Amino acid sequence: MYILSSLKLPARLDSLHRIIHMVSGCTKEQRFSKQRISEIEIAVEEALVNIFEYSYAEKNGNVEVVCKLDAGNFVIEIIDSGIPFNILTAKEPDITSGISERSIGGLGIFLIRKLMDDVRYRREGDRNILTLVVKKPGDTP
Repeated sequence: MYILSSLKLPARLDSLHRIIHMVSGCTKEQRFSKQRISEIEIAVEEALVNIFEYSYAEKNGNVEVVCKLDAGNFVIEIIDSGIPFNILTAKEPDITSGISERSIGGLGIFLIRKLMDDVRYRREGDRNILTLVVKKPGDTP
């Protein structure tokens, strides 16, 4: 495992740009295509906005984002100490009904799952650790 970059900031919307900029820089260094970089940015943004809005409902907190290489994959870890939430147990949204018939929410998690090659979650002590895995360019069959 090799850490490329990490950033720890307050879990607030005004931190979003700096974190996305850091992740984007790492993806460019790894020579991802522009389309894949955009997909990674969308997934990270969706995860962060969920943390900003829901994880620290009663208190202020931080979010840490770590970009690293692990076993030939580009890995983004998003760590917070907020309310436990396992993204993997969230119900799939209804994407077949008309927009007016759908319930609000759930599309961000759906996008994260669809855009990333692998999504993992674990709880360590009081920390949520969301791991987004992206196969490096040239490593796909």
